[in-house]
Amino acid sequence: MKNFIIAPDGLVYIIVLAIITTVAAYFNIYLSIFPFILLAFVVFFFRNPPRKITKNDKHILSPADGKVINISEIYEDEFLKCEAIKISIFLSIFNVHLNRSPICGEIKYTKYRPGKFLPAFKSHASEINERNSVGIQNGSFKIIVNQITGFIARRIVCKVKIGDKIDQGQIYGLIKFGSCTEIIMPKDKVNINVKAGDKVKGGITIIGVIKDGFKS
Repeated sequence: MKNFIIAPDGLVYIIVLAIITTVAAYFNIYLSIFPFILLAFVVFFFRNPPRKITKNDKHILSPADGKVINISEIYEDEFLKCEAIKISIFLSIFNVHLNRSPICGEIKYTKYRPGKFLPAFKSHASEINERNSVGIQNGSFKIIVNQITGFIARRIVCKVKIGDKIDQGQIYGLIKFGSCTEIIMPKDKVNINVKAGDKVKGGITIIGVIKDGFKS
């Protein structure tokens, strides 16, 4: 996915809309205006702009583009099994929707949970909406990234499985048409580098720094 200007998952939509636009224009140019607008939007939505990833074993990079809407303390009992910090990032339909790995490591945990489709910016959407979780481990350091659908988003794409190696900043999935991405990190091992309201970029923004004495 990272080698293409457009995410391959959007090609079917683009091709279908391009055909519809062409056929409509053949009969009447005005009939092609609406499908052309949809085509332009879909191309924009599935864009994959070049990103220069600066890799650093102490840094935790943002897993998505968007706005930090909440930072909270939780107890994560399935994979991390410790007190944790959860950062929720809301992706509007205008954000790049590709998900990137915050650290390098190995996929040690995955879990898909069906659910509802509440607006992704709602505080309780994380607990109710469709969600896909990916746990990444590097040495003794572990994190979880949750892909959460929203009111418009109805399709989670995840291209990794347990046992896969993943590089920092590597694209591993996307959520189609509006969503939320969460990252959960051990509370005692990370200094948080962002606050609610901050805009972040996937693979670029450093959202956390691993404390001295801990290795990723």
